[in-house]
Amino acid sequence: MPIDLSAVNWLYVAILCLFAFVAALLGSLIAFRNRFVGAIIAGILFGAAYVYWTYYPHPTIPGPISPGATMATSAAPPPVAQAPVRPVNPVTTITPEPSPSPANAPPASAPPAGAPPAPAGR
Repeated sequence: MPIDLSAVNWLYVAILCLFAFVAALLGSLIAFRNRFVGAIIAGILFGAAYVYWTYYPHPTIPGPISPGATMATSAAPPPVAQAPVRPVNPVTTITPEPSPSPANAPPASAPPAGAPPAPAGR
């Protein structure tokens, strides 16, 4: 069974069943044995009882999690999806040549090896 019955708030289910029973009873009494009108009235009464029970804060009666608590957690922005990284194609991708690091570069004032010295005075 995919539903974990140990996680169900059975008191809440019983209260909603009681609301449905009372709404159906009142709907059939108010509608004078007209089943369609009774079903409409029962639906409206159950909807009103459900909204009252779920969204009105009851400090002493256990009930579902208040909507204010769920809205505070859902107010956080959704995580931003990162763009996928394109794979590197070694055939078409041109890799830049690494620039020489300052530690490996020859000093700027020294002439290259094997070159005649520059004339002094200019």
